[in-house]
Amino acid sequence: MVEVKNVTKCYGDKKAVDDISFNVESGEILGFLGPNGAGKSTTMNIITGYLSSSSGTVTIDGCEILEDPKGAKSKIGYLPEIPPLYTEMTVRKYLEFMFNLKRVKLDRDEHIDEVCRLVKITQVEDRVIKNLSKGYKQRVGLAQALLGNPPVLILDEPTVGLDPKQIIEIRNLVKNLGKKHTVILSSHILSEVQAICDRVVIISNGKIVADAETENLSKVLGKSDKLRIQVKGAKSNVIDVVSSVRDVKTVQTERDHPDGSYDYIVEVNRGCDVREAIFYKLAEEKMPLLLMQSADPSLEEIFLKLTNDTNYSGKQGGGK
Repeated sequence: MVEVKNVTKCYGDKKAVDDISFNVESGEILGFLGPNGAGKSTTMNIITGYLSSSSGTVTIDGCEILEDPKGAKSKIGYLPEIPPLYTEMTVRKYLEFMFNLKRVKLDRDEHIDEVCRLVKITQVEDRVIKNLSKGYKQRVGLAQALLGNPPVLILDEPTVGLDPKQIIEIRNLVKNLGKKHTVILSSHILSEVQAICDRVVIISNGKIVADAETENLSKVLGKSDKLRIQVKGAKSNVIDVVSSVRDVKTVQTERDHPDGSYDYIVEVNRGCDVREAIFYKLAEEKMPLLLMQSADPSLEEIFLKLTNDTNYSGKQGGGK
């Protein structure tokens, strides 16, 4: 649906984006992450056609953005970080104006009614936009992006400035939109990306440093998996028992609890499932296992590692 191929953007001698490539499949929600100055916003602007690249191509549903800008842009719904609202208009008049501006070839009233229902702004469509809350303004911005039912939605920080309830509502809305649209979502809220996105691309210093499915992103950082377990019993005995399990590499004590149990980080060989073996081994020794969970790094830790570590100079992971 979206193909970014060998895209570079130069400002004088400075490469803001340096030969990046990735694809986004139909119906996929992609999280696009990067620290300030990494080239994230530049890439988003190139994809939407607001900027031209110095080299490389961007293709939207078969239309190359520079060769056929009209065709490509007609397939994109874009919500910038600051929604492009005419705040003196009512919601309805604004959406009618944007409908005409985009030259949407659908029944106007029926289509706008449908979009308003989808983003839940029907009850405020006769109100002046400047009098709406931040959350409703964000919904109105999303509504204009949906006009014409574009197959691709590009959302730049869609929940910035919203309260927790509004954030949850917008997240749920975006997840539902992913059922019918291809979505590229830029956000600084990493937990949001983890909750919404199927896949994550991380850019740093103009280069892609990670491209993987969200649930597998932690695998890019090492050659092992980790478990956190809480076990009641003598610390040295627990370490000996767990260490004896096949495919366990290391066992480290993390912290103790008042009930005499300890937390341990168990490092195992990549792809090996040792949970049952650890459970039965501890049961044989009458050592109660109180907790077992993944101890893979969080998305925040991965992001900091990849964007701060100068040794990461190329794409990690198995993205498309």
